[in-house]
Amino acid sequence: MVNPKQARIPVICYRPIRPSDLGILEKIHTDLFPIRYESEFFQNVAHGRDIISWAAVDRNQPDGQGDELIGFVTARIVLAKESEIGDMLSYDSSRSDQTLVYILTLGVVDAYRNLGIASSLIREVIKYASSISTCRAVYLHVISYNNPAIHLYKKMSFMCVRRLQGFYLINGQHYDSYLFVYYVNGGRSPCSPLELVTVVLNYVRNALKSMSARLRRRNEDKKVSKWPKCKESRCLISTTTTTTTTTTQSRRNLSAECTGCECV
Repeated sequence: MVNPKQARIPVICYRPIRPSDLGILEKIHTDLFPIRYESEFFQNVAHGRDIISWAAVDRNQPDGQGDELIGFVTARIVLAKESEIGDMLSYDSSRSDQTLVYILTLGVVDAYRNLGIASSLIREVIKYASSISTCRAVYLHVISYNNPAIHLYKKMSFMCVRRLQGFYLINGQHYDSYLFVYYVNGGRSPCSPLELVTVVLNYVRNALKSMSARLRRRNEDKKVSKWPKCKESRCLISTTTTTTTTTTQSRRNLSAECTGCECV
């Protein structure tokens, strides 16, 4: 394969992966990834069996290689209620048609790195997911030491929502994984920044109300005797006990009001 950074300008185009790409697709996966994929996976990708895909090709390659893969992305549509990010997604769980797009693999051959091909492939996935009205997010896993990929996803506004301990097992050794999410079509995390601000403001407002009520009661207590008589029973009632009970109940009410949102 000719190095595109020498003597010529590549012309990058994108298309679906086809059965004729099967051999080069498997070779690139073997060269790029420490994980070995079954032959069935490549067959499903090449024939579009429950997997969607995009190929990057360089039309400016010599010797009739202009349709040969130099990059790819594969993905699958999954139901939101059956996914591992269901707890990090605000959606109507009563609707069974809510979906997500999960990126399976993404790669670019070494000679074509740093040309924006990976970013373009991801944008193809995002555009596809956005075209599905029931889709709420695109998500993926990335091994914890793959810093270039982590930087790329963050640059493209993916959110790192979770670290999974020992997610990958490679050559007998466990590696952690980061889980990244890109929300589409109004999808969002259960606690958005606006909701978080609202919770904080409500907490402050309730705290000020409680403090004001305590100050008013304290001022009123100074104006009455410590042991007033009860008109009905003519027994002595401690206003200190009443105030303490009321204050405790107010604290309980405040605590109940401020636990309605949990952020990831």
